[in-house]
Amino acid sequence: VGWENGRVDLNSDVGEGFGAWRMGDDAAMLAVVTSANIACGFHAGEPEIMRRVCGTAVARGVRIGAHVGYRDLAGFGRRAMGVPPRQVQDETLYQLAALDGFARAAGDRVRYVKPHGALYHAAASDPDIAAAVAAAVAEYDPGLAVLGPTVGVLEAAAAEAGIRYLAEGFADRGYGVDGRLVPRGQPGAINGADEAVAQAVSIAQRGTARSGTAEVAVRAQSLCVHGDTPDAVAMARRVREALQHVGIDIAAVT
Repeated sequence: VGWENGRVDLNSDVGEGFGAWRMGDDAAMLAVVTSANIACGFHAGEPEIMRRVCGTAVARGVRIGAHVGYRDLAGFGRRAMGVPPRQVQDETLYQLAALDGFARAAGDRVRYVKPHGALYHAAASDPDIAAAVAAAVAEYDPGLAVLGPTVGVLEAAAAEAGIRYLAEGFADRGYGVDGRLVPRGQPGAINGADEAVAQAVSIAQRGTARSGTAEVAVRAQSLCVHGDTPDAVAMARRVREALQHVGIDIAAVT
């Protein structure tokens, strides 16, 4: 079910401040997770934050991922945008290279790329956008991986580009019967802490999540707790403790 029997990666989106605006407790979250999706300056983040979070991640042995998004600071990268695929490819490459500079300065490197928000969903549903993201990763370093949804076209695009794909499940987000996330703003989109813990254990142990009365397949190698979810750090700690309690090891997948 997981990336290896009895093991799963735990990731979170971090470094998502900008200017005077701060979101989440990056230092506390990096004490819990094994992989960090660090904002690269387009949907959130800025050089000072990227440097600081990369440094903390390396010091704690947390794997660094480039959390690339649409150039949309005002909308936090969650607004659908008609960006042409070639521009998506160029902007993905730009963000990846920028974060990798800070990762290398801190003593490690970017290990994987995860699209953010609206780009995540576009890459799951639009083959041209998926191919653009995968192409950018492959041309920068074909040894990198792409972290993305368990359903959709991004996995096939990664395979076509010759790069590794890591399937991601979510503790704090609700699933529809089609295996996709319930859109934000709709009922059931955000799980409370108890639901998140139960869903994380279910995905890690059985490869399933509940959608109403139905069970849907979510065969994930990495589990995410969003950094901007209310009480995210406490939730992530509970998820980690619950997984370990049932015998699941928490370990980076890259």
